[in-house]
Amino acid sequence: MLNRYIFRPLVVFFLLITASGFLFSQEIITADRYLDMVSEQYTAINDYEASVIIRSGNNEMTGNLSHRSPSFLRIDFTKPAEQVIVFDGDLLQVYLPEFRVALNQRIEKGRSSTVTGPAFASAQGLAMLKRNYVPSYDSGPNPVPLEANSRERVVKLRLTRRYVSEGFREIMLSINPDTKLIRRIEGRTIADGEVRFDFIDIKINQGIPEMRFVYDSPASANMYNNFLFRDSD
Repeated sequence: MLNRYIFRPLVVFFLLITASGFLFSQEIITADRYLDMVSEQYTAINDYEASVIIRSGNNEMTGNLSHRSPSFLRIDFTKPAEQVIVFDGDLLQVYLPEFRVALNQRIEKGRSSTVTGPAFASAQGLAMLKRNYVPSYDSGPNPVPLEANSRERVVKLRLTRRYVSEGFREIMLSINPDTKLIRRIEGRTIADGEVRFDFIDIKINQGIPEMRFVYDSPASANMYNNFLFRDSD
């Protein structure tokens, strides 16, 4: 019979070796690497459609979002009805039916201010985030509830700005662990306001035509150009 004083240490030693082998066999995915994985997923997406919910304070807007690589974006709002935002990579157009106003802004290449909100959920937007924000896990690499009492589980990445010039102090990405698609974006502005974007029923690579991003505002709308930047900015 094996001496118990020898047997016990052998069992402990065996368990330690087994556990260490298990741990070393698992890939440790850092927050930075996880953000790379999400970015790689979006790089492979030619276009996508989704329902979007935008919340800022007590205000809520809903609409249907279309994105086409590399930088085409359109939101047709259902709340407020008939409101439209369109960006074709060169011209940003916003139609506000409540005021019968059409806002237009030519965008110079490289202006980071144009990549905000829903545009973060694209290969171009994620590339900007990787340059200008430092990622970390909010509560570890394992999926957690999207919010209190939610059955939907996501991986949460907290992004902290590298430079004070960024419009958001901090950004939280909630990512579907299976698809690596962004389910929610939460941003805290420099004024300490909070903005949230929810993406629901995402459909990728539907063959969205470029013509979808051609938009003519109603002829009755009052036109305002360069509403974001002055020519001298």
